[in-house]
Amino acid sequence: MFFKRAPLDKSVATTNDTVQQMTPTAAGEHAPLAVAELRRCVDPATLGFQSTSDLEPITGLIGQDRALRAIQFGADMKSHDFNMFVLGPPASGKSTAVRTYLTKKAVEAPAPADWVYVNNFENQNRPRALKLPAGRARRFAAQMVAAIDELRTTLPSVFESEEYQARRRAIEEEFRSGQEEAFEALNRKAQAQNIAVLRTPMGFAMAPVHEGKVVKPEVFNALPEDMRKNVQTKIEALQKELEAILERVPKSDKQRRHRLSELNEDIAEGAVGEALDDVRAGFSDVPEILQFLDAAGKDLIRHVGLFLASTGDESEIVKQSVDTSRDPRFRRFMVNLIVGNGESSPGAPVLEEINPTYGNLIGRIEHIAQMGALVTDFLLIKPGALHRANGGYLLIDARKLLLSPYAWEALKRTIKAREIRIEQPLESMGMISTQTLDPEPIPFDVKVVLFGERELYYMLAAYDPDFRGLFKVQADFDDTIARSEENNLAYARVIASITAEHKLKPFDASGVARVIEEGARLADDREKLSIELGHISDLVREADYWSSQGGREVTGREDVARAIEEGIQRADRLRDRAQEVIGRDIVLIDTSGAKVGQINGLSVLQVGTFSFGRPSRITARVRMGQGRVVDIEREVKLGGPLHSKGVMILWGYLAGRYAEDVPLALAATLVFEQSYGGVDGDSASSTELYALLSALSEVPVKQGHAVTGSVNQRGEVQAIGGVNEKIEGFYDVCKARGLTGGQGVLIPKSNVQHLMLREDVVEAVREGRFAVHAVGHIDEGMEILTGVKAGERGEDRQFPAGSINRLVEDKLRLFAERAKAFGRPRIESQETGKITS
Repeated sequence: MFFKRAPLDKSVATTNDTVQQMTPTAAGEHAPLAVAELRRCVDPATLGFQSTSDLEPITGLIGQDRALRAIQFGADMKSHDFNMFVLGPPASGKSTAVRTYLTKKAVEAPAPADWVYVNNFENQNRPRALKLPAGRARRFAAQMVAAIDELRTTLPSVFESEEYQARRRAIEEEFRSGQEEAFEALNRKAQAQNIAVLRTPMGFAMAPVHEGKVVKPEVFNALPEDMRKNVQTKIEALQKELEAILERVPKSDKQRRHRLSELNEDIAEGAVGEALDDVRAGFSDVPEILQFLDAAGKDLIRHVGLFLASTGDESEIVKQSVDTSRDPRFRRFMVNLIVGNGESSPGAPVLEEINPTYGNLIGRIEHIAQMGALVTDFLLIKPGALHRANGGYLLIDARKLLLSPYAWEALKRTIKAREIRIEQPLESMGMISTQTLDPEPIPFDVKVVLFGERELYYMLAAYDPDFRGLFKVQADFDDTIARSEENNLAYARVIASITAEHKLKPFDASGVARVIEEGARLADDREKLSIELGHISDLVREADYWSSQGGREVTGREDVARAIEEGIQRADRLRDRAQEVIGRDIVLIDTSGAKVGQINGLSVLQVGTFSFGRPSRITARVRMGQGRVVDIEREVKLGGPLHSKGVMILWGYLAGRYAEDVPLALAATLVFEQSYGGVDGDSASSTELYALLSALSEVPVKQGHAVTGSVNQRGEVQAIGGVNEKIEGFYDVCKARGLTGGQGVLIPKSNVQHLMLREDVVEAVREGRFAVHAVGHIDEGMEILTGVKAGERGEDRQFPAGSINRLVEDKLRLFAERAKAFGRPRIESQETGKITS
């Protein structure tokens, strides 16, 4: 059996047997939204002040009790693994709030200890880290420089004194006279045997002597052999004695040098001890300093020659003009100040590291070029943020930290080990091993606070196993607060604090009211206010600029409106181009008439921080088929998963409502016309369903309307995002072509609470030139779009004749019967993908 019905006129229904026209009373059931529902305005008179100069600026955040309690808890917890991650949107004021709170808390805390690196005289590759009471490290470094300065003056004077010179001459004379006596005794013995000891350029030589003269070789050779042998024997014996004397000379010289060294140390010890006594007295309560001074004193005594090397060449004026701390001879005795607390500000440090690279966090060992080689020492150890924040709080942007090579792993390693170890990144990874400094680690006691977006926090929690164990405190900043009289006043005080901080003109009540309205617009909810203080601060400063341009002493509503308008104009080039191509019919959008299977959908485009709505033509074609609703966007891989999900829901709706007892022998195609980019999201699913129902019922859809909203399998229209931008986008197209009073937008009822439309849109609705309809079910939307009753099933389980639903059901039954006539064709289930017959 085939189901037939009379053909329909595409624009006007002709018979009540075909379509069931809505009566005026029925049409009134779908009246557009009232003006008051399109925008929640603030009456300046209800704010209770004339201008922000009457208000006390607010010092903290508003509406962030949860986050502030978390910050307080994290700051009070002393465990090293209870660090904080502050999450929330950018420009929400979270870093300022945390810094303000921690600064107040840090002032009450005691200043942490100072830290210095000094030379390790036993192992110079392992500099020593010394801990000093807060505020005393810089004085220690200065006193060491002063001590060396003193020694540069006193030591040369001591070693030039008569006492030292006399003792030195005595030692020299003692060893010199001993050697001369030995040579003299040998010479007398040789003379007694008629042998002469001669000094030659080659050393010592011996020769026979006759009558006081050395015997010439030819004369000596002419002597009898017995006589020659006797002389040779004497010479050999004397040579052995000479060799013994010469062998004693180095030992004697070594003893001489040792005696002189003992003398130098004895003389220097007094001067060094006296120079270091002042340092000892100032740090007698720090055992580590006393140990270092003992080692430094011994080394100074051993290397006293450093102070005497150029004594003759340096005048007193030259000595005083040379910076001892920069003299390479004395670097080993200097002090490298790593952390000096309690000097500039009291309490614990609160440090924000804006460039958290590995070296800026952990510290680094620098090198200098000398004679073509890179060298380093303990004075080239540079502290990092972890050193400077030790004993306090360190604030870091999590994204910047993660983008810096090796920095994230180094921070985690430091927190785990509870010590700051300075090493090259590649060395810590075991990739290279070079001889360099290995400074002693410094104990780590810092509360680390990371800032980042929620997505970043959730990713770290999911993929980094160390993260949750080290950052156990989550401080989640809200994006919005409830809109109330109390919060309106708090918002006004925030504006007062911004004007005070930036030295701006005060805002009158109307200006504050307009900022509050814009805060609701930013929140995408008229019952909420955005607390992204960065955006609010920008708006306040821009409004102040336009107030100044107008020569006004107080910033008012028109200045805020001008700031908003100018900000949009700076960013809306692409929106203008989109409107232009629609106005020139390059992109086809109808805003009048009625067509079957064609409807205006709405989407939102985000360009940087600016978003705008744009209408798109959506069309549907239907025929007999195998139960498939084809999403062309998905087939060509332009549709995202959420959009594809929305299209599949349409199949579930059609099958569940119209094909309870017959196969869904439908083949339908849906497409966003002139769409050349990706499409995602399900906010057009209700629009696509309207197009499908129009194509099936052959009832035309009014093209003066645009639609947004998602739909579920029961036909309920669900909330979507960007409702204000979508309405305004279609309004702008209609306004450019001329508002007729028959144009409007259908939105979900659940989105009414989000409406904060532009004032020009609200004014057009007030004048009856535009309309906004709120629908809760597909049936309501079809009635508004077509002017035909949707119809409900009666007791006979049938829809009323001529209703939209009856026409759709009849068409689907017709497709089923036609399919049956082809001999039980195979019907593919889109829901399961199985083939049944």
